[in-house]
Amino acid sequence: MTAPAPRTGPLSSLRVIEFAGIGPGPFAAMMLADMGADVIRVDRTRSGKTLATDGAHPDLLNRGRRSVALDLKSEDGQRTALELVAGADMLIEGFRPGVMERLGLGPQVCLARNPRLIYGRMTGWGQSGPQAAYAGHDIDYIAITGALYGFGRRDEPPVPPLNLVGDFAGGAMMLAFGLVSAALETRDSGRGQVIDAAMVDGAAVLTTAIHALRNRGVWTDDRGVNLLDTGAPFYEVYECADGKFVAVGAIEPQFHRVLTDLIGLDENCGGVESEADRMDPAQWPARKQQWSALFRTKTRDEWCALAERSDGCLAPVLDWNEAPHHPHLAHRQTFVEHAGVVQPAPAPRFSRTPGQIQRPAPHPGEHTDTILTELGLTSPATP
Repeated sequence: MTAPAPRTGPLSSLRVIEFAGIGPGPFAAMMLADMGADVIRVDRTRSGKTLATDGAHPDLLNRGRRSVALDLKSEDGQRTALELVAGADMLIEGFRPGVMERLGLGPQVCLARNPRLIYGRMTGWGQSGPQAAYAGHDIDYIAITGALYGFGRRDEPPVPPLNLVGDFAGGAMMLAFGLVSAALETRDSGRGQVIDAAMVDGAAVLTTAIHALRNRGVWTDDRGVNLLDTGAPFYEVYECADGKFVAVGAIEPQFHRVLTDLIGLDENCGGVESEADRMDPAQWPARKQQWSALFRTKTRDEWCALAERSDGCLAPVLDWNEAPHHPHLAHRQTFVEHAGVVQPAPAPRFSRTPGQIQRPAPHPGEHTDTILTELGLTSPATP
């Protein structure tokens, strides 16, 4: 087997211990690994069996790290886990509150072993509060923050925005931000701390701009009638003649003028609007009907040929297969092929210390012997 290339990226000096979970915890660990951190994923043993390791593991969220398999319910497994923690800068766990404590790996124990450790906890409800002990998913977390209420069209139910807002933006990215922030503080204090990253907290923070608009009196609590929630005709998705879609975001008057000139909106829809009429919500429903009728007269790609490369703020709505091939994304290598799989590239980009996909996702326990040898242990502490 060819040895992997040396890790590169702004976090290459950090070691992270990730206790295997699903969704946001692994995504946060992936972000750190993409930026060069040495992430060791602690997977559960499966009746003492090692899973097949032919080819890369299909779960892209686990890319960039190595895997050690331990039985965390055994004393040997817990002891080995503490050996890993002793040499780490960060820890990531995504269990319900109290689980790590019952395993003998809670913050108090780990920080006693490694006082500089940054202990990252990823949950939906947080470590405290009346819902903290109960199950939930992204849709539940964004529901109670008000975020879900804002997604949807007029007179229709809210529409879940996949699981991007709670799990990944409000959860994983907030955890990664918290971990790196704490790492900067630890350089000065020499002390670690616990990061309580709750998806409800992160999703709420993401709605700050909408609360600001409400405070300014330019956002109503009705869904689908506001500037950015499909209320305005110039911030909307339109179906084209071929059944595909374009996305229009021509908010500012100068960009709106560019778009209307390019697509012939005024000449086909009753003449030039005044700025007051353009921004009048009472005019929007009728104007949207005019825009809809116009966009159905050409295919998606015909509209894009007219207006995509302009200040008109029009873009094609691409599917999962089309997106990697868009000329702009192809130029920037926003999607890359690694281990035979096309996937999103690490982000953001650094001019001097670029991140990269360090290695494909490991199979559980794939690197157990190597990692235990690094710890000076002669045999796996597993069944």
